[in-house]
Amino acid sequence: MKKSSKLDRRQLLTGAAAVGVAAAAAAPDKASAVTPAVTPVGVSKRGSYETVALRQETINVAAIQSRLMSIDLRDKAKTTKRNLDRVLRLVDLAQNSPEEWNYERRWGSKVDLICMHEFPVQGFQPWNRKELNQIAFELPGPEVNAIAERAKRYGCYISFGCYAKEKDWPDHVINMSVIVGPEGNIVSKQWKARNILGMFGDGALIGTTIYDVLDRYVEMYGWEATMPVARTDIGNIAVTAVGNEPLLYTCLGLKGAEILVLSVTGGSNAESAINAARQGRLYTVGVGNSVSPDNIGFAEGSGTRDEGTVIVDPRGTVLGKTENHHEEIVRAQIPISSYRKTRRVQELPMALFLPVLQQYQPVFGPNAFLDKLPANYQEAGEIVRKRMAMK
Repeated sequence: MKKSSKLDRRQLLTGAAAVGVAAAAAAPDKASAVTPAVTPVGVSKRGSYETVALRQETINVAAIQSRLMSIDLRDKAKTTKRNLDRVLRLVDLAQNSPEEWNYERRWGSKVDLICMHEFPVQGFQPWNRKELNQIAFELPGPEVNAIAERAKRYGCYISFGCYAKEKDWPDHVINMSVIVGPEGNIVSKQWKARNILGMFGDGALIGTTIYDVLDRYVEMYGWEATMPVARTDIGNIAVTAVGNEPLLYTCLGLKGAEILVLSVTGGSNAESAINAARQGRLYTVGVGNSVSPDNIGFAEGSGTRDEGTVIVDPRGTVLGKTENHHEEIVRAQIPISSYRKTRRVQELPMALFLPVLQQYQPVFGPNAFLDKLPANYQEAGEIVRKRMAMK
C-alpha cells in the first residue's frame, strides 16, 4: 500500500509536543505549561465531559458468557447460520423472552444493554488472510442486521465483536467492536486499538487494529476516533477487546466512558475488569467466552475461568458474576443518572506524567500494516520480530 505524503504531519506534531515538554520543565508552576494534546479531542475537562440526555434513571445490563463456535469454511453458510441463530437465542434468553414463551417476557425484567464477547458469531481460528476475508462481516450486512433487529425488537443496545470489512480498507480485516441500538441501526463501530504482541509463539495476529495503520487512520478519521466512546441515551459506552492495557482504559474513562465493556475472547477475567472499574472509577463489564466443546482445533477450555464474566461498579464492587465456566447470563442494575451526577473523573497529575509519556519510545512502533499486509500468522510473526529487532 502506498503511503500518503501527509504522514509527516504526525511527526511534526510529535515534535511540537516535545517542545511543550521543554516548556513545561522551564515553567512548572504555570498551568499553561502543560503540553496541549496533539489535536483537540473530546476529553474530560475539570470533571466535565460530553454526554447526551438519558432516557431513564437506571438501566439493566446483561453480560452473555457464550461458547466459541467457529465458522467452518468447509460449510460456511450452514455454520454461520448455526452460530448466528445461537447468538439470537442467547439475546432472547437475556431478555427473558425465549421462543418457548412466544417471545413474551414472563420472567425478570427488560435489559437495556446486552454485552457479548469478541467473536460470538464467527468464533476464532488461525485463519490466513484469504480465509479471514471469507468470514469477515460487512457493516451493515445480514449477520449484523439480524442482531440489530433483535435490538429493535427489545428496544435495547447490544455490543459484540467481530471480524469486519470496510470498503476504504481493501483486503484488511478489522477487529471491530459493534454497538447496535433500539432503532435497529449500528450506533457505533469501534476498531480494536492494538493487538498484544509476542503472545502467540512464532506467529502474530493479522486482524487490523488502529495501531497497525495509525497514520492513515488518523488522516481519515482524526485523533478523536482513535479511542471512540459512544454517547447514547443509556450512558457513554466504550467497548474494547484489548486486554491488559490499563492506560487505554484510563484514557477511555477520561474521554467520558461511563460503561467500559472488556470483551477479550480467550482472555477475559474478573480481576482485570475489577481493577479497571476501580482505577477508572467507571462501571465495567468483563465478558468472556464459556467452555467451548468442539471448537475446531482447540481444547474445550479456550481461556475460560470460573466467575470470569462480571459486572462491576466504580468502587470495584462486583454487582453480578458468573458462577462457573458454562454458558451463562449475568445481570445487574446501573444507576446511570445518579452516577453521572456524582461521578468524580479519575484525576491525573498531567504535568508530572507528560514528560515521561511523550519521551518514552516503545520497541514496536505503529503502522506495521501500511507497507505490507501479512498473509498469515507466520508472516505477521516475522513482521513483529523484524520491527522489534528480534532474531
